[in-house]
Amino acid sequence: MSDARPVFRRVPADMFAFTTTERADLHTAVMQVFGESAERLRAALTFDEVLAGLPEIGWYEPVSDESMEYTLGALHKHGLIERTQNHAAQYASAAEYERRNLHYSLSRKGEAAYQGVLHAIGLLEEPGALQTAVLDAIVARLGELDTLLGDEGSDDRRVHTALSELEGHLQDLRSGVIRFNGGLQGLLRDEGADAATFQEVKQATIVYLTDFVTDLDARRHTIAEAVARVDRRGVAVLHARALRGADLPVLPGQDDPAPRFLARRAARWAGLRDWFLPADGARARAEELADTARRAIVELMRALERLSESRRRGSGTAADFRTLARWFSAAESDEAAHELWAAATGLWPARHTHLAPDDPTAVGPGTSWFEAPGVHVSPLLRTHGQSDRAARTARVRDTTEIREQRRARALRERLELEEAWSRLATPGLVRLSSFARLDPGSFSRLLELLARALTVPARDGERRASTADGRLVVTLLPPPDHHLAYLRTARGVLVAPDFIVSISESRPGQAAPVPLRPDFRREATA
Repeated sequence: MSDARPVFRRVPADMFAFTTTERADLHTAVMQVFGESAERLRAALTFDEVLAGLPEIGWYEPVSDESMEYTLGALHKHGLIERTQNHAAQYASAAEYERRNLHYSLSRKGEAAYQGVLHAIGLLEEPGALQTAVLDAIVARLGELDTLLGDEGSDDRRVHTALSELEGHLQDLRSGVIRFNGGLQGLLRDEGADAATFQEVKQATIVYLTDFVTDLDARRHTIAEAVARVDRRGVAVLHARALRGADLPVLPGQDDPAPRFLARRAARWAGLRDWFLPADGARARAEELADTARRAIVELMRALERLSESRRRGSGTAADFRTLARWFSAAESDEAAHELWAAATGLWPARHTHLAPDDPTAVGPGTSWFEAPGVHVSPLLRTHGQSDRAARTARVRDTTEIREQRRARALRERLELEEAWSRLATPGLVRLSSFARLDPGSFSRLLELLARALTVPARDGERRASTADGRLVVTLLPPPDHHLAYLRTARGVLVAPDFIVSISESRPGQAAPVPLRPDFRREATA
C-alpha cells in the first residue's frame, strides 16, 4: 500500500542532519565511502576499511580514531548506518577484536539520504534546458508501448523497460523545465553588468525559446495522440505487464512491493496525461509551458529594447566635453593635442597681424603693439580665412524648377505612403492572419503599426496607438486562441500570434474604422 500522506510529512526529521553539523564534511565523506562500497557490492565495512576508503574518495586529511568513532556513532544515532557483530571471525588479540568485531553498513534510510544528497548536487550543477530530444524520446517510447501492447506475444520485460524509459524522459522534461524557468526568471530580473554580454545572452535565449516553442507546438499534438492510443490499449493492462516484466520478489502481507509498484506507475501515467492529454479536459501543461515561453520572449525583447534606448541618450555639452577630454588624454603628442583643440573649438592662431590701419602713416614702425591703435578685423577672416572684399552681387538663382521637382517627389512619396495605409486599413476587427501576402512596403508599415501598439500598456486587454502624424489608429487585442499567423513577403515569412487587429483613420468621436479618402490619388496625379 502506498503512503497517502503528503511528501513533507514523510521525510524523517533527522534524515539530512549529518550535512548541517560542525563535522558535516567528515560525516558526508564517510557516507560517500559507504555509498561507493555498496556500488561495488561490499555490504559491510570494518572500522579500518572505512578509514582506508577515505583517500579513495579524495579525503587526504588525517582522521584520528576518536573522530572516526564519533562520526560512526553519530551516523548510527541518526539511523543512517547499521552496526552488526561478526562472531564467526577469528581474532588474534583483544585490540584486533575491538577494531574488527563491529561491521558497519548503510541502512535503508542511509541509502535514501545518500542518494538525496547526490541528486541535490546534480541539480545544483546541471543547468536547466528545454530539450526537444526529450520530446522525441517520449514519442518513441509511446510508439514502442503501443506496438508491444498490440502484440500479446511480446516480452513483458520489454514493456517494463520501455515504460521505465518513458517515465525517466518525463522526469527529465519536468526537472529541465523547472530549472530552466528558474534561470529564465533570474535573467529577466538581471540587468547585467556587461551590456554587450547581457545583450548577447538575451538574444541567444530568445532564439533558443523561439525554436523550442515551434518544436513544442508541433510535437505536443503527436504526443497527445500517442497517449490516447496507449489509453485505448488499456493502461491497466500496460501496468500489469510491466509488473510481470519487473520480476519483483513475492513477499507476504504489507511487504509485497507489487501494490506500491502499481501505485507509482499510475501516478506517473497521470502526470504524463497532465502534461499532454488531461483526462478532465483541463489545459495541458505543455500549452502553459508554450505560453510561458512566449511571454518570456516578449519580456526579453522589451529588455533588449530598453537597453537599446539607453544607448541612444541625447548628447549634451557635458557629454561632449567628457568625450573631448578622453581624446585629449589619448593624444600622441602636444602637436596632435593642439590640432585637436583647433578642430574642436575653431580657435586657430592669430591671422590678423598683417592687417594695417586705414592711415599707415599715422603709426610709426617702432610703435609697440600695446600702444598702437586697433584695426578692424572682418568676421570673414575667422570663418573663411579672408578679409572683406567688395564684389559684384551674385545673380539670384531661379529655383522654380527645383521647387516643382521637390513638390512632385514629395507628392509621389505621400501617394506611396497613402496607398500602403489604404491596403492596411481594415473594415473592422480582423485577424492578423488576414494580411496573408504583403509587398515589402506594406509589410514594413504593418510592422511599424504593430510595434507601436505593442509598446503601449494594455488597458482591459486592449492596446491602442497611432502613427507619428496621428493619421491612423491601430487597435490590438490578444488572440482568443493559440493560433499562429503566417505573413508571407518577398523577404521571408513572419510567424506571430494571431492577434485581433483594427487599423482605421483617426477622427474625433468616431469609433468604427474609417477607410482612407479615395480622392487623394486623383489629387496626386492631377
